[in-house]
Amino acid sequence: DRMFTEVCTSDQLAGHLSAEWAQRLGLPEGIAIAIGAFDCHMGAVGAGAGEHDLVKVIGTSTCDILMVDAQSIGDRTIHGICGQVAGSAMPDLMALEAGQSAFGDIYAWYKRVMLWPIAQLAKQNPQLGIDLDAVEALLIPQLTAEAQSKRLQLETPLALDWHNGRRTPYANQRLKGAITGLNLGSSAPDIFASLVESTAHGAKSIVDCFVEQGVEVKRVIAIGGISQKSPFVMQTCANVIGREIAVVASEQCCALGAAIFAAVAAGVYSDAEQAQTQMASPICDVYYPDADTKGTSEWRYHAYRQLGQQIEQFSEFLLAQECTDEC
Repeated sequence: DRMFTEVCTSDQLAGHLSAEWAQRLGLPEGIAIAIGAFDCHMGAVGAGAGEHDLVKVIGTSTCDILMVDAQSIGDRTIHGICGQVAGSAMPDLMALEAGQSAFGDIYAWYKRVMLWPIAQLAKQNPQLGIDLDAVEALLIPQLTAEAQSKRLQLETPLALDWHNGRRTPYANQRLKGAITGLNLGSSAPDIFASLVESTAHGAKSIVDCFVEQGVEVKRVIAIGGISQKSPFVMQTCANVIGREIAVVASEQCCALGAAIFAAVAAGVYSDAEQAQTQMASPICDVYYPDADTKGTSEWRYHAYRQLGQQIEQFSEFLLAQECTDEC
C-alpha cells in the first residue's frame, strides 16, 4: 500500500526555490526546480543520445545507459542488467542501465602496484632524490606509450576485469579479477595492455548482453574523463567491441543533462527533445575499429569469455571453502 503509483520525469516541475535556500545559494527566489534523476541518466541526455544509443559513462567504473522505445520491450524484463525504468532519461523512452564495477580503478590499482617499491625506496633512501610525484605522473603515460606501440597478439597475457566484482552481465560482486598467460618475457606494458583490453572486453559483454536479447544497439557514445584523456583506451574499446565509438566534447555531460531538463521545467523549451537538440554536447572524436585487429580481437574475446567461466567456478570453490572455515 505504501508503494508509489505515479512516476514523474525530469522535465516536470517539482516546485520553486524557497527564500531560505535562495539566500543560502545566492540564487533568485522562485526559480523553477525540476524533478531529479540519477546523474548518469542525465548524462545520456546531455550527450544527445536517443533511441538505441548506448551511452557509456566512463570513469573509475562505468554506468551504461541504453534508451529504447518501451513498446519494443513490451512486458519483457531484460535479464542480466541493473535497471529498466521508463522515462528515467528521455521522458518518452525506456532506459536500460548496465555497468562495469571497475574501469579506471583497475588502471589505478596497477599504478599503485608499480609504484609501491619506488615509494618504499624513496621513503627509506631520501639520498636517492627520487621525485615520487614525477614518477607517479609519468607512469601511466609511459605504460600507454609502450603498450600502444605494439599490437595485442594471441600470446599477450589475458586479464579479467572483475577486480571489484561484476556488475553486468548478471551481477556477482563476489567475483575476483585474474591475469593469465604470463611468462618470463611478460613485461609491465604487456600486463597494462591486457588490463586495458579486459575493460574493453567488459564493455563488449554489455553490448552483447543487450543484442543477444534482441535489443538493438545502433550507436555507442562515450562520456566521462577517460573517454577524453586516453585515445589508447578508446581505440582498444572500438577494436574489441567492433563498433564506432563517439566521444562527446562536454566534460560535464551529467550537469548538462540536468540543465536541459531545467530549461524545460522553466519553460524555456517546450519539451526535452527540443531542449536536447539545442543544448546537448557535440561530438569531438570518433574511434573506428581497426579492421587489421578483427581476427585477433574476436579470438581474444572468446578466450576472455572462457576464462570468465573458469574463474567464476574457481571463485565459487574459494567461497565455499571460506564458508567451511568460518563455520
